[in-house]
Amino acid sequence: MRYLGFVSLFVLMVWVCQSCLVGCEKPAVVNVGAIFTFNSVIGRAAKPAMEAALADINASPTILNGTRLNLFMEDANCSVFLGSTEAFQVLEKEVVAIIGPQSSSIAHIISAIANGLQVPQVSYAATDPTLSALQFPFFLRTVQSDSNQMIAMADLIGFYGWKEVIAIYVDDDYGRNGISVLNNELDRRMAKAFYKLPLPAHFAQSDVISLLNNSKLLGPRVYVVHVNPDPQLRIFAFAKKLQMMTSDYVWLATDWLSATVDSFSPMNQTALHSLQGVVGLRQHIPESNQKKDFMSRWRNMQQKGLATSQLNTYGLCAYDTVWTVAHSIDKFINDGNNLTFSSSDKLNDIKTGEMHLEKLKVFDGGDILLKELLQTNFSGLTGQVHFSSDRNIVTSGYDVINIDNMAVHTVGYWSGTFGFSVSPPETRQGTQHGNSEIDQKLHSVTWPGGKTERPRGWVIADDERPLRIGVPYRASFVDFVTELHDSHKIAGYCIDVFTAALELIPYHVPYKFELFGDGRSNPNYGQLVKMVADNVFDAAVGDIAIVKNRTKIVDFSQPYVTTGLVIVAPMRNPKSSAWVFLKPFTVDMWCMIAAAFVIIGIVIWILEHRVNDAFRGPPRRQIVTMFMFSFSTLFKTNQEETLSALGRVVMVVWLFLLMVITSSYTANLTSILTVQQLSSPITGIDSLIANTWPIGYQVGSFAYGYLSENLNIHKSRLVELHSPEEYQSALQLGPDNGGVAAIVDELSYVELFLSKHTDFGIIGQPFTRSGWGFAFQRDSMLAVDMSTAILRLSENGMLREIHKKWFCKMGCPGERRKNYEPNQLHLTSFWGLYLLCGSITLAALLIFLLRMVHQFVRYRRRQMKLCSLPSSVQSTTRCSQVIYNFFDFIDEKEEAIKKMFMQCEINPVPETPMSSTT
Repeated sequence: MRYLGFVSLFVLMVWVCQSCLVGCEKPAVVNVGAIFTFNSVIGRAAKPAMEAALADINASPTILNGTRLNLFMEDANCSVFLGSTEAFQVLEKEVVAIIGPQSSSIAHIISAIANGLQVPQVSYAATDPTLSALQFPFFLRTVQSDSNQMIAMADLIGFYGWKEVIAIYVDDDYGRNGISVLNNELDRRMAKAFYKLPLPAHFAQSDVISLLNNSKLLGPRVYVVHVNPDPQLRIFAFAKKLQMMTSDYVWLATDWLSATVDSFSPMNQTALHSLQGVVGLRQHIPESNQKKDFMSRWRNMQQKGLATSQLNTYGLCAYDTVWTVAHSIDKFINDGNNLTFSSSDKLNDIKTGEMHLEKLKVFDGGDILLKELLQTNFSGLTGQVHFSSDRNIVTSGYDVINIDNMAVHTVGYWSGTFGFSVSPPETRQGTQHGNSEIDQKLHSVTWPGGKTERPRGWVIADDERPLRIGVPYRASFVDFVTELHDSHKIAGYCIDVFTAALELIPYHVPYKFELFGDGRSNPNYGQLVKMVADNVFDAAVGDIAIVKNRTKIVDFSQPYVTTGLVIVAPMRNPKSSAWVFLKPFTVDMWCMIAAAFVIIGIVIWILEHRVNDAFRGPPRRQIVTMFMFSFSTLFKTNQEETLSALGRVVMVVWLFLLMVITSSYTANLTSILTVQQLSSPITGIDSLIANTWPIGYQVGSFAYGYLSENLNIHKSRLVELHSPEEYQSALQLGPDNGGVAAIVDELSYVELFLSKHTDFGIIGQPFTRSGWGFAFQRDSMLAVDMSTAILRLSENGMLREIHKKWFCKMGCPGERRKNYEPNQLHLTSFWGLYLLCGSITLAALLIFLLRMVHQFVRYRRRQMKLCSLPSSVQSTTRCSQVIYNFFDFIDEKEEAIKKMFMQCEINPVPETPMSSTT
């Protein structure tokens, strides 16, 4: 028993030692597969690049030391079926990784196979964004994903301000998914239109020509081309033949174009002639000594016949891809992992006949190798090679290239961090991020046609497909727009405004008018606007009101007419009134005038009484003289003249005030006697709603919907009217005789109606505010330019001249507003003049009184000094007696006062002044 245990222990030790030796032994050969299309733009650069990388790896002592990397290359021949077949053949050789393919469609199939066998797949050319999905965990790529490229393309479109784009793409996984990302990015940037025009995967000349001709019928002239690399450049060649490489067009291309152009030999540069003005993207490869050395080596390879194509970015990526796989395998082996494969029970159970699926084995270390790949970080030809969390290489951005004069020019760079710049992204590392619009810069670009000015990027129409403009075929108010029966020409005020504005637009817009309606009754304008929204018409021109529900479905130009709904009612001349002469002034004005006459009469009497005999005499006579003088100044017939200086000053101011008052009175009375007043009891929209009278409206107008829906007027009250003649008849009949109490219509129609029918007028002000404009489809560029042109017409006076041409042949129609009371003049209109006159009159009166007081005091002092009165008499003099003596002193004439001063000097005993009766 002891011997048996000893033998068992020995066998176990031998087995452990063998296992350790096997685990520590490096494999002599590691197999890697490569599937791509040899004879293609990408394949002709990738194959020599991978062979060069393989030779460098096997010759390098720093990587895979003691292990040779074996690369099995299979040709997919641009076929998903053949590519899938080649994938099976490669996987039978127990490869630990697959490089490629270049086709995204083939990559989808091979990725599914690689997932099942746990073989990592590293592509240098498959750019379909959906390959980064979690559905393909074993798929990596050393080329930038189209999700990144389409962000750059959307930024480029936004940089130049284009909002409408046509995308031409190949209809496979690569084309569809890439353009889908571009569509999403443009939506985020509020692009207005994005048209997708697919091409078959293997398109022919007829496919391209048909697609390009169809694209001419669309408005945008900005094209984004996203197809597979095409050495013949067929899309651009046919576009040139179809006159689509002119200054009206913009052609943008993804990096397939740069890969194609970079592959051309110097002898084949004439092919760039068809690319004049094209702008494209190229994957940015930072400049380095390593890259320069390889470019020199590539030229030597061309001389030796090892490379038949010029080197492009995909060739550089292919070279780095082989090194990426080699670095990962080296780390995988150095970590003590074994390159072992095991059979799949599911594949063994499948009876496949001659397919031999049982030969396919699962790579046991696939998950570990995948992790090693994701941790790759080394400096390659394309820059620093390392992967992001979504298994894509960390991007370094794109070059923006421009083909001009058969040469490729780099006009700038794009990176997700800095946006557009004229400096390479690596030179801006560490600087402050400047991704604002102000910081975005590119060098000057030469566009198709040789111009450097940014193309507009769209056309609204061309001669082959002119703009379809719907025009309302009116039966009434035909001065606005209608068809002339003798010449079948569309004419009217709205048409003249449209054609005048169109002349100010800086580009040619072919158009044709199409009538909407039968001409026997006015059409429904809401339906006309809806036909614009439904693409039956491109635009609508006419007397189209801009209302809320219409702005939701179309874009309107700047209003060229300001209008609104108004009420029209019958008018009559006012009845004669016996007291009409009192209406020019208000009551307070009349009271002030009467008071002014009285005050002026009194003041003039006071100022003239001492010096003017005409203002003296018995009291009755003085009163009559005082008032007759005042009122006679109104007619300038007064016989009395003013003698005092103060009286004349007061008279000058008073006559000026009187002149202004009489002139204002005459003018206002004339206006009152000629003005017309409304006979309708309607005072406004509120009284119209409160009553039950029938209301007329113009057929086809939005007034019907506004009255019934917004103002809740019952539809039974609304009467449809078709013409100005029906307007006149309905208003004359009135609500009691089968007519209407009033008509609600837009101001512009009403003005035209009133210019020919003076028995009616407008009540109040417009109770809605709107305007007329031209309707365009949503997001139409022409709507903006037309608005600018209308503003210019308004500023230069042309809009007014067109209005006069149509509506001022017999005098421009004016509004007849309702005025129940005449425009009476109020006291507030003359308070400044009254204040001036009153101030001067008061000042004159004060000067007179001060002068009288001064004379009276001087007279009393001289009397007391020269004519010594007894003390008893002086003591008995009271205040009342002084006041009485003062008024008697004032009542005396000026000559009598002078005599009194002389008598005081002659007679010792003074005489008491007595009132004169002369």
